[in-house]
Amino acid sequence: MFKDCFPTAPQLLDFAAVGSLKYQGVIKIINKTEIITTLYENANPENAAPMKKYMKDKFDFLGLKKPERNLLSKQFLKGAKKDETIDWNFVFRLWSFPEREFQYLAMEYLVALKELLTEEDLSKLKQLILDKSWWDTVDLIAAKLVGEIGVRNRGFTESAMKKWAKSEDIWIARTALLFQLKYKEDTNKELLKEVIKCNLGTKEFFIDKAIGWALREYSKTDPDFVRNVIETVDLAPLAKREGGKYV
Repeated sequence: MFKDCFPTAPQLLDFAAVGSLKYQGVIKIINKTEIITTLYENANPENAAPMKKYMKDKFDFLGLKKPERNLLSKQFLKGAKKDETIDWNFVFRLWSFPEREFQYLAMEYLVALKELLTEEDLSKLKQLILDKSWWDTVDLIAAKLVGEIGVRNRGFTESAMKKWAKSEDIWIARTALLFQLKYKEDTNKELLKEVIKCNLGTKEFFIDKAIGWALREYSKTDPDFVRNVIETVDLAPLAKREGGKYV
């Protein structure tokens, strides 16, 4: 039904050419209406079913794999980087669509404008985490968006993450575990240890996996700290195995 709402001319993509890396055309998307129309008009039903199955049938898909999606959205996202403010109405509009590619587009749009994110936007990101929650959106929001806010607003973000780590919602807690994923030497390791301790004994796969991932990533920077955590904290076997891969 959404197709009829956006009557602009779509940019049609030659999927066979993209698949063989022969596509040389330029996808000219100039506004938010056209990018929505174009994604719908380039839907590939043959891909949609297996993509939905891969995501445990939690979401519908247009059937646009990342290479095709990138070609279709490249010019739109390039233009979006010139914006002076984040259009949150557009973000939440994309989030409301049933097909998962629109949530991916929303995140790519936010990543393009991540330097405009402020501490006030943390509550909006929380809404996205809580709606249509799954690892494919939550992990990017945690590391690239919440993490970006944390870089420029450390005190505020760290205080919020201490609260999020105690959340009964596993995706909010997972975000607190992963938001420092790319911080390397700037990681607040005591905070990392604190949020890990808040999530011991949950027997939740996505929590234990996140603990292991956070430790494994930080072990590339401070292996002694990670080794100490593994030896002194009562981690779940999965977390310990994942976290100790490099130490």
